Amino acid sequence: MSVTDETEIAPETARLPLDGWHRARGGRMVEFAGYWMPIQYDGEGGGIVTEHEWTRSQAGLFDVSHMGQLYLSGEGVESALEAVLPIDLATLKHGRPRYSLLLDEAGGVLDDLMVTRWSEGFYLVVNGATKWDDIAHLREHLPDEITISHMDDTALLALQGPQAATALERLVTGDTPLASLTFMTGAAFTLGGADVWISRSGYTGEDGFEISLPAAAAETVATLLCEQPEVRPIGLGARDSLRLEAGLPLYGHDLSTETNPVEADLGFAINKRRRAEGGFIGAENVQAVLAAGAERKRVGLTLTGRAAAREGAEVFAGQERVGIVTSGGFSPTLGHAIAMAYIARPWADEGTALEIAVRGKRLTATVTKMPFVPHKYHRGS
Repeated sequence: MSVTDETEIAPETARLPLDGWHRARGGRMVEFAGYWMPIQYDGEGGGIVTEHEWTRSQAGLFDVSHMGQLYLSGEGVESALEAVLPIDLATLKHGRPRYSLLLDEAGGVLDDLMVTRWSEGFYLVVNGATKWDDIAHLREHLPDEITISHMDDTALLALQGPQAATALERLVTGDTPLASLTFMTGAAFTLGGADVWISRSGYTGEDGFEISLPAAAAETVATLLCEQPEVRPIGLGARDSLRLEAGLPLYGHDLSTETNPVEADLGFAINKRRRAEGGFIGAENVQAVLAAGAERKRVGLTLTGRAAAREGAEVFAGQERVGIVTSGGFSPTLGHAIAMAYIARPWADEGTALEIAVRGKRLTATVTKMPFVPHKYHRGS
């Protein structure tokens, strides 16, 4: 993950609703996606590894309010959105988030996002670094009858970890029992006196929740959550190491307009009907890759020691360059380094031995099935 020290950033870097709250709790602020965000909380001691391990065993609170929250509505919104996204909205039930992709005409990935059916429209959560481009793309390609509402007065918090449900259940009220939510379902609740939308989802591989709430209520709700003994605020550093262990791609690193959904191993985001019918931006090129097979594949790599291979490191089979690392780091859970990389298809099979060039040395690596650490999503009994 690319971050920059505060002293090197121009004054126009934006501040999230919880900026002061983070700083008061020892958050070490860095620039990320155009916002000041905490990379870790020095006040808790131990740094990123401690925060990572706390989230794996208890519950971590992440501020992800930099993400773009959009609401699309208007006559014909379902068919209009299907012309832009490779998603089957006919099978998407109310309150059920689903992963999808925003593609360009060549089938390259402009962004990955979550889509939820809300009443008469659709709620989208897009990446913070791309949200303005995403909004412009949607305005260009959706009919004038479709209203795109940027929910810029709304914050987004993620409570992640095995104790997240225990902590959150004490605090919420609503018509739907929190315990009835399973992975990728959501409902409306009241939390800290505010009306909120909670989905059982997240980007750490752990059970957890994402909470969309009024920005004005963010400090009250964050404080209330962190008063629970299971909950600590967690920064960007641990969020990145957790999502890497979970084998989840990060836009701008593992995904870009230079990658297509098939080679990114995201074919599940394009279901059978959309594969057959097409009708979305980039469909022709995506269908061609599906038919012919991708020339390379996003895979996991397990390294033998603690030394990490970072984004941009070249991967070799003997003297032949066969791929490039897109994310990498030390895995606190596993005790050794791991990475994600795009590898030419002949060398992308699980168990293949490869080498990664790092600072003039070759690190041994093995193609490994992802996730590196098993997901612990709550899917019900």
